Amino acid sequence: MTNVPNVKLNNGVEMPAEGFGVYRIEGFDNCKQAVKDALSVGYRAIDTAQQYNNEDAVGAAIEESDVDRKDVFITTKVWITEFGYDKTRASLEASMKNLRTDYIDLVLLHQPFGDSYDSYRALESLYDEGKIRAIGISNYNSDRYIDIQHFARIKPAVDQMETHVFFQQNEMQEYTKKYGTKLESWGPFANGKHDIFNNPVLNEIGEKHGKTASQVALRFLVQKDIIIIPKSTSIERMRENIDIWDFELTADDMRSIEALDTNESSFMDLHDPKIVEWIVNSVPEK
Repeated sequence: MTNVPNVKLNNGVEMPAEGFGVYRIEGFDNCKQAVKDALSVGYRAIDTAQQYNNEDAVGAAIEESDVDRKDVFITTKVWITEFGYDKTRASLEASMKNLRTDYIDLVLLHQPFGDSYDSYRALESLYDEGKIRAIGISNYNSDRYIDIQHFARIKPAVDQMETHVFFQQNEMQEYTKKYGTKLESWGPFANGKHDIFNNPVLNEIGEKHGKTASQVALRFLVQKDIIIIPKSTSIERMRENIDIWDFELTADDMRSIEALDTNESSFMDLHDPKIVEWIVNSVPEK
């Protein structure tokens, strides 16, 4: 079983540098089994969200597994419909009930829209009460990130962003390092786009190290000090994704992969008004 190293967040809390994501793993039994499999092969961080509608399956899997709750780092995210001080606090009480725990290791605001500042203050209050061990944000581009980190009483420990070899988030890397926040990658395989698993650069580097293109793509991110949360429902792929801690990419390897960057989102550009409209329309206008 692979032992994943920890990274230290800006408040001293440690979390695994690689976790297991459950986005779009639907069906209670299906998600529960995937999380149990992930724990069995060595994952000790599980990333979920209120919007994924599978917190209850994650909680059941952890409760039924042989791994102690204290040894599992749980992340969830507050969706925009639950923004606002009181609503955020109430929604996280519900999340804790779903996750079968009396504390959550890391809570992120899922989007930078709506009543996000009051929601962030709610996270700060829950942090003060010991119900949250670390606070973070998700999908905050560099401008939004700089704003909230400057005015927040408790600085974000993590900013979870779309980050992969084709969208390397170099500007975000610069600013999160400058202000002491860890960048975390969602979609580390670009959801299979750009034919990533058959990419000749990744495959050539992989052959040299006895690894696959997907392992090279993940290794590139962790060598950039980016936390990763790959997802799969196949236990063999889970093993493959976590088996990246026994090799190191060379400086030439890193430069070759850096050249793959398109600096464009493969999913959604949060500077695009149409995307913002789609997200905020999940909340009725006042």
